[in-house]
Amino acid sequence: MTDTHTADRTGPEVELTRSITGRLLFFYVLGDVLGSGIYVLIGSVAGEVGGAFWIAFAVGVSVAAITGLAYAELATKYPQAAGAALYLYKAFGNRPLAFLVTVAFLSASFAAAGSLSVGFARYFLELWDVPSALLVALLFLLVLTIVNFIGITESVVINMVMTFVEISGLVIVMIIGVWYVAQGDADFGRLTEFETTSSPIFAIVAGVALAFFAMTGFENVANVAEETIDPHRAFPRALIGGMLAAGLIYVIVAATASLVVGATGLAKSEAALLEVVKADIIPVPLTFMTTLFAVIACIAITNTTLVAVVTQPRILYGMAREDVVPGVFAKLHPTRRSPWVGLIFSGLVVAALLVIGTLVVEAGGGIDLIARLATVTVVLLLFIYFLVIAAALKLSGSDETERTFRAPRPLLFLGLVGNAVLLVYVVVDDPTSVVWCAGLLAIGGVLFLLEHFFGRREGAETAQ
Repeated sequence: MTDTHTADRTGPEVELTRSITGRLLFFYVLGDVLGSGIYVLIGSVAGEVGGAFWIAFAVGVSVAAITGLAYAELATKYPQAAGAALYLYKAFGNRPLAFLVTVAFLSASFAAAGSLSVGFARYFLELWDVPSALLVALLFLLVLTIVNFIGITESVVINMVMTFVEISGLVIVMIIGVWYVAQGDADFGRLTEFETTSSPIFAIVAGVALAFFAMTGFENVANVAEETIDPHRAFPRALIGGMLAAGLIYVIVAATASLVVGATGLAKSEAALLEVVKADIIPVPLTFMTTLFAVIACIAITNTTLVAVVTQPRILYGMAREDVVPGVFAKLHPTRRSPWVGLIFSGLVVAALLVIGTLVVEAGGGIDLIARLATVTVVLLLFIYFLVIAAALKLSGSDETERTFRAPRPLLFLGLVGNAVLLVYVVVDDPTSVVWCAGLLAIGGVLFLLEHFFGRREGAETAQ
């Protein structure tokens, strides 16, 4: 949980148990980064760039990996379960800024859950003909909220199974690619095509802005630094290694999709990665493969969305415990011990995003709801990443020991520029996304004001 007050708490505290080995941490990073973004957004990225859209994923993983270097350095300096808010407080000593980052992360989680819910609905419609995609997305969100309330979301076994399932889907795509190339039908010229009216550079930047959504998730890993065995040694290796492994898989999958289907076919599809399977390359019954892959995609999206749904009420819970938002969010169910108020509130916010977004689309807004919510997520996270790198640079020479990982400064400056360029591009290219971001951030501001004027300092401590 992000804790804006962690930096200056005094008195004895109960410490978390260090039980995560370097190898387990690597797979934790891999599973977190290798989420469902590529299942959901590959068509949108292809539409922005053309056949060479795999380059967007390669650039995206490069910028993300540099950002990961900053997280690795700060996590070895401050191996505590607080993440970006703690790093910024250490660097700048500014509580409002730490609070803003916490709310931005919560808002990004809301937007990501909305985007993934729509993606789930599109793959689900490949399996069953349901009248309304919005209805499927809302029911999907409701089911995950109920599961979270029951408490099953904390099961490492279930998360691990889902991770292996989603990886299996990407392996299927890569096998299809190998088979296609072996048949001698591949046109490798597709991999260098830019089907855009703008310059290739701007096309790549546009693609990276969307592909970056698939590379997010690594920032969550900072919150388990306090539970990692020998974090100074394990954290940098696991974080950067896991990100690079996930990025390599993404690039191979993107190149395969470009070769087999082409950018145009991917951009027109509601479930783009499924088009690779529908190309009927491998000697397996097409109906079986289509159904299997759609199920895998739904499970993959469920896994990533479940992480977001788990995170949201717990951020609110932590903020309530610190008297930042109304203490009611610190209430736990007496038997399930789940933060049920935060669960209901988070579900309502994401549901509102889905309904409003669907109404805008139906009113002729000319937007793709998945891409819009993904863009909102990326804007908020790029803002956080920029500040984290700035914090790492500001804290150079502070709280360092001989065991502290030190990221190369030229790369950090490059990452600072990369995140800033992407952030500016996204905002200029889609200024409406700022309105959506402001609306989500305003929710946190309203909660803060409610607590400030009407809350009781002891409320959060006594809430059960």
